[in-house]
Formats: sequence, C-alpha cells, structure tokens
Amino acid sequence: MQLSQVVEALLISAQRPLPACELASMIKAAGAEDELTPNEFAKTNEAQVAAALEQLKIEYIEQQRAFQLVEKADGWQVASDPQFAQWVRQLFPAQKPARLSPPALETLAVIAYRQPITRADVEAVRGVAIESVLQTLMERGLVKIAGRAEIPGRPLLYETTQFFLEHFGLRNLDELPNAEELKRRELPKASTPAPEAAAANPLPNEETDSPNDLNRPAEHAQSAT
Repeated sequence: MQLSQVVEALLISAQRPLPACELASMIKAAGAEDELTPNEFAKTNEAQVAAALEQLKIEYIEQQRAFQLVEKADGWQVASDPQFAQWVRQLFPAQKPARLSPPALETLAVIAYRQPITRADVEAVRGVAIESVLQTLMERGLVKIAGRAEIPGRPLLYETTQFFLEHFGLRNLDELPNAEELKRRELPKASTPAPEAAAANPLPNEETDSPNDLNRPAEHAQSAT
C-alpha cells in the first residue's frame, strides 16, 4: 500500500475539499485505538502528503482519467474533468440560476480587485448607481459586508466571500488575473465629505444601516453560472 492510495481514498470519500495538513492528521490518527491494525503511515507529515498529492495529480493527467485533482481555496478535491461537463451536467437537471449580467460582473470585478471598498467608490469607478446590482451579488453569496470605513459617515465596506473563490476556482485573491498590476492602477474615488457636512447629511439607505446589520447573513449562496 502506498501513501498516495490512502490520500486518494480520503479525497474520494470526503464531502468537501481537504487541506494537506488535515489529510496528514487523519492519516496519522488512523488505527490509534486498534492495536490489532498497526498504522504504517503513523509518522506521515504534511510534506509527504503534499508530495503524494502532486503524484496523484500527475498520474491522473498521464492516465487521461475522467477526473482530476484540484486545489481549491480550502483544500484539495477530486473532481470530474471540465471536458466532460456536458455529460456530467445531466446528473443535475434542475433549472440553473441566471448568469450574472455584465453590470454585475463589472461591479464584482471592482470589488474583487479593490476590496474592502465602499459602495460610493465602486460607483465612482463605474459611473452609475449599483445598489440593485450589489444586492444581487450579496444574494448570490459572492459579496458580503466587511465592516465600516473610518471616514466621515462611516459607510459600509464590501468584500468578496469564500464562495467567490470556490466558484471561480481560485485558491486566493492573488490568483486573480493581473492582480498586482490592477491593484496598483489609480481608479476614481468618491469625494469624502467634510465632518460637518457628513453630520448634516447622513448617508442614505444601506450606508446608514445599524451596526447589527453587519452580522446579517447573506441569502443562501447560489451558483452564479
């Protein structure tokens, strides 16, 4: 028996992605209470698991299997190869949610690259109001409230969610295309009112929600595809 086989069995049986550190812990803990079944991998470490994962990944590619080993934001997972999507999709005949509109995708891109960011700053970049679009992104579970900006009026800040990473197949935000270049580029920003003006004209609607609203969960996450 090889370590890669044990790792493969765990990944196939798991209902969620598993990081290398968790895989190592599971492998070392196996058989701890059963003295009749010694654990030959009791001294396995994370580096060895990482090597086994890489071995499996290469084997699946070389053998042209219908599945592949994918590293997601929260760990590794065995998944069907995208080239078989049209057939695999037949297992899920339920109506698919509507695709995101171009305005929603543009708004999501601005938030993804410049998070945390206020609604006013996103609107300054896009040149249009985004209240309804922002609500759609939150309902899809792609964007969430991240706190309040330390500027007059303390407007809400928005950022992308863990589901955003999973949906777009990213391990982290650094994997966004041209991330460093676009993060450095200067973009329009909303003008910041003076403290006196902010006190006299409080921000409307969601920008003045009570602090309790920061803990209000988004609607059930749905696929944006």
